[in-house]
Amino acid sequence: MKCLLAADLHYDLRKFDWIVDASPHVDVVVLAGDHLDLSSLVERPAQALVVEKYFRRIRARIPLLVCSGNHDLDSQDANGELTANWITGTRRFGVPTDGDSLLIDGTLFTICPWWDGDHSRAKIAEQLLRDVANRPARWVWVNHTPPKDSPTSWNGKRSFGDSEVRSWIEEYQPDMVLSGHVHQSPFAKGGSWADRIGRTWVFNAGHQLGPLPSFVVVDTTAGSAYWVSLEGGEVAALEESTDRPFAPLTDPPGWLLSMGQAASRQPEQNSHPVDG
Repeated sequence: MKCLLAADLHYDLRKFDWIVDASPHVDVVVLAGDHLDLSSLVERPAQALVVEKYFRRIRARIPLLVCSGNHDLDSQDANGELTANWITGTRRFGVPTDGDSLLIDGTLFTICPWWDGDHSRAKIAEQLLRDVANRPARWVWVNHTPPKDSPTSWNGKRSFGDSEVRSWIEEYQPDMVLSGHVHQSPFAKGGSWADRIGRTWVFNAGHQLGPLPSFVVVDTTAGSAYWVSLEGGEVAALEESTDRPFAPLTDPPGWLLSMGQAASRQPEQNSHPVDG
């Protein structure tokens, strides 16, 4: 299985266009939160309508999984906690999202919402407890925030990770956690796009300016994970240790080169990462 991870697209429709074009080269697409952008001049309900159309376009080509991030919150639940109500509506388009769990080719994906308080945090804990009882050979979490005290949550000055996610990883040891949120992690000194906590691989593709998203593709068949950005690429062998820096991506497989053809159709870009 080839799984494409991107996050923090922040209503950059050029990045969504690239995801649409690249999606046929993989088996599943994961967009791990912050689809909308709080700083945009476009009202968030209008942003949500446009992003939903992109979700539908991607889903027409390939299975798509999405979770909410802090920029996606648009309402309050009965407990007064913020939620991304618009994103749960994408289920009607066949897009699994916050609170859903599904099996794809023997891999169980658990999609976690952004939590805003004790109630939503408890719901995630219940979701993980439920899914661990049905855990197959491979268990993958989709969660916007990476764990605390991980290179994948380091912005160059401090960790912006989630201590609860860290505790859950240490308790349940899923095979992978697919995240985002901290834009600078792969680019900052001391940060990284990949980390390993026990047996769990954690990935955060980061965010770069311009029309192209930085992204990760995990190829479980080949046992490799690839990170690609405007600064270059790296590859990690999933069965080996996480000694950093990872090997430079000097001989990419053909399917990864084919994904790059979508990039060649995009205009000029700026490569500097920005804050989350």
